Order: sequence, then C-alpha cells, then structure tokens
Amino acid sequence: MGTNKVIGSKIKTIRETKQLSLAEVSERSGLSEEQIERIENNTNIPSLAPLIKIARVLGVRLGTFLDDQSELGPVICRKNDGAENNGINFSNNASTAHKHMEYHSLSQDKTGRHMEPFLIDIAPSKNVNFILSTHEGEEFIYVLKGIVEIDYGKNTYVLEEGDSIYYDSIVAHHVHAYNGTPSRILGIVYTPY
Repeated sequence: MGTNKVIGSKIKTIRETKQLSLAEVSERSGLSEEQIERIENNTNIPSLAPLIKIARVLGVRLGTFLDDQSELGPVICRKNDGAENNGINFSNNASTAHKHMEYHSLSQDKTGRHMEPFLIDIAPSKNVNFILSTHEGEEFIYVLKGIVEIDYGKNTYVLEEGDSIYYDSIVAHHVHAYNGTPSRILGIVYTPY
C-alpha cells in the first residue's frame, strides 16, 4: 500500500474512532465533505493545508498521518532512505490538479514530533496560475538543487541553490519550480498542536 493510501485510511480510522461524521469534520475544518471523503478514499491527492486542517479537527499532529513506527529516541534517516523511500505525493490545492511535488519524509519513524522535515522533489509545472494555500504554523525551505519560486502573499521570491526562506504559513503561499527547472529542497513544516 502506498503512503498516500495509508494517509487516507489513517484519517478515516481516526475520524471514526473519535466518532466524528464527515459533516462534523467538514464544518470544523472548513473543507467540503466531498473533499474529505476523496482524501479518505485516496481518490484525491491533497495538499498539506487540508491535511493540517483535518489534523487540527481530529486533535492529532500532522505527523500522525505519516507515522510508521513508535521510536521514542533519535531517528536516523540514511541518504538512500530519504531519497528513494517514503515518497508522498501532494498536489497543489486544486482538487483536479496533478502532483507537482513529491515529499520524502525524514522523520516518519519518530513519534511525538512537532516538525515534519522532508526532502521535496519539485517537478516543473505548465500551470502558471497557482492556487495559494494557508495553514497554521511555519515553514523553512533550503534549496538543494535547481531554482525555486515562492509566491508569498503579494510578493514573489526566487531562491537558488544554497538559499533558504523561513515564513509563517498563515500567509497565502505556493512553492514551485522556477522556469521549468526541476528542483529539490529540504522543507521543514511546523504546525502547532
């Protein structure tokens, strides 16, 4: 079973365990029932923003959807582990969008974490009308390869290899490859619990 399928089934299991209906999660998260159902049934590749909203409603960390094991001590992720395994595909916020980012979790074995570090491969996108997302928390991005463009509020930033940015996620934002150049970034997402 792919990681995306695990996320959908974990969300559904937690929702049902907490005896919450789709309607209740929809009302509390601001997401449509249809969108939540598509995520749970793995027919929709979600962006991080809806997952964070669902996690808040369910009273769990975002990492709960990604957790694999219960490691209380330090977790080591070897270079081949992060690059080749643990791939999670997210779309932008459009429900009909194709994936443009592939996330490789660097911490899914660590329980109780407050940050989500990822190696993220960003594919070029033909779309130039990006749908910006917002969610609680903060993000840190360090460009490892290629050039990345970040729409943040009313501003646009271009980052090259070695550049980084740290921002509040509550401001509407979108990260994408610059001028059709495939890119790789280290991204760390923090969401308050």
